Amino acid sequence: MTLLQGEASDFSASKSMPFPMEKVFPVYAMGLFKGNVGGDVSCEISDSVVGDPIWDAVREEAKLEAEKEPILSSFLYASILSHDSLETSLAFVLANRLHNPTALATQLMDVIGDVILNDRDIRRAIRLDIQAFKDRDPSCLSHSSVLLYLKGYHALQSYRVAHALWNRGRKVLAFTLQSQISEVFGVDIHPAAKIGEGILLDHGTGVVIGETAVVGNRVSLMQGVTLGGSGKEIGDRHPKVAQGALIGAGATILGNIKIGEGAMIAACSLVLKDVPPHCIVAGIPAKVIGHVHEQDPSLTMKHDATKDYFEHAMDGRATAMSNGCE
Repeated sequence: MTLLQGEASDFSASKSMPFPMEKVFPVYAMGLFKGNVGGDVSCEISDSVVGDPIWDAVREEAKLEAEKEPILSSFLYASILSHDSLETSLAFVLANRLHNPTALATQLMDVIGDVILNDRDIRRAIRLDIQAFKDRDPSCLSHSSVLLYLKGYHALQSYRVAHALWNRGRKVLAFTLQSQISEVFGVDIHPAAKIGEGILLDHGTGVVIGETAVVGNRVSLMQGVTLGGSGKEIGDRHPKVAQGALIGAGATILGNIKIGEGAMIAACSLVLKDVPPHCIVAGIPAKVIGHVHEQDPSLTMKHDATKDYFEHAMDGRATAMSNGCE
């Protein structure tokens, strides 16, 4: 994605104009970063990201929005346009969402930025997640709106930072971050949980993911989803969700069970046993009611129980049984 003709020169000229950021925002709004990244930030980015269409799209959208809504120009400059990379912009956004009187935004920006900039897997995931939100959420206006406004995205990327800290042995800090994520976004993800990339956490409110849960790539989870344990046992006790699965709003999945690749869990279902790949389950307790024809239902997001769907439910169940989904 490229800037519209003539806009690139306008933007270059605008960068040379002084902007009294310190009068509007604290010093961290300037995009200054003190994290130990082992060199110049722009060099670090260019080494691993050859061309960055997601970041280019975010910047172009932010510039156009600043022109259309001048009242937001300072906010957009501080959050996006003053930064050299998606990583530092995201660190700024998350720090300003998660800070409190004892965990200052400046401190959080350093911690978050240091983790993201030094983890290639996270740097890839933050981009694939933005694209997932943009592609699968019809109400999503733009790539920049994902970065700036969608708390499901914010919660997911904050979890990624907490997970990296957990793996580094900084478990107290990871738990502190988890607590803030839960309080600010209403999303409770244990920092030890393992979550893939290209994830949609739609709305986010009420999502709970336990310590030993595993979520594969390209999974979509709606609001109110619980991936929980089934008692007080210790050890591996949470669900394992394979790639491409679609989990509907309010679904509860309990215990160390497997949700197969490309499976679909209907809204408000209670799942207590394994779900075969590419099967649809619904009910309390959930039972197989059909077969998913798409490879990844998480990408099509077709999970509405329409009249037409129920008219063909029995045919779908027969097809599912013939494919071993019992």
